[in-house]
Amino acid sequence: MSTATAEATDLIRLLLIDDHAMFRESVARMLENQPGFLVVGQAASAAEGLDLVIPSGANMVLLDVDLGNARAIDFLSRARALGFRGRVLIVTAGMSDQEAIQLIQAGVGGILHKHHSTDVLCGAIRQVASGEAWLEKTYLGPLFRTMDRSRQPRRPTLTERDRTVLRYLLSGLTNREMGVKLEISEGAVKASLRHVCDKLGVRTRTQLVKVALEQYKDQL
Repeated sequence: MSTATAEATDLIRLLLIDDHAMFRESVARMLENQPGFLVVGQAASAAEGLDLVIPSGANMVLLDVDLGNARAIDFLSRARALGFRGRVLIVTAGMSDQEAIQLIQAGVGGILHKHHSTDVLCGAIRQVASGEAWLEKTYLGPLFRTMDRSRQPRRPTLTERDRTVLRYLLSGLTNREMGVKLEISEGAVKASLRHVCDKLGVRTRTQLVKVALEQYKDQL
């Protein structure tokens, strides 16, 4: 591979999508003067961006969140469907925590606020292009909280028989009394209780009552 070809391959080929023409055009002019950057297209809407994202040969998109009648997430999902596999850096005046998390989960490489300097923007572009993430600190808290929630194991699902046995247990019925109500043997009641204990990860009747009250009271 020749030096010229290698340099062309290494270029960060940028497509700018922002419905504010003055901002978009000024950023484009600035980036064109930066080594290693090539602005291959500009778009004022998600639709225009989708028309350009593949033909332009862009390997990175600088994407605003609010694109008039569309949002960044709309563009992103449709661009991926078209076959775009490049990186995306969100450049925005701001967004909700929920939308930021949604974009991160959808695979954007970074989120940068527009109030930063051009040096910070160039640094963020290069960092995202290298495969690393760039994320405003304001979104770290919501992101970590979302990750914590996703790590929490889901409650096991109770069957109608499980719920009935727990209701009788909380009512203070003995195994024999439960058997009479359920029309099953006392041994079958014990087996049902053992099954619920195993499902909820407890060993004793007392622990079962505690978990039932703390985690399943809304179902009983």
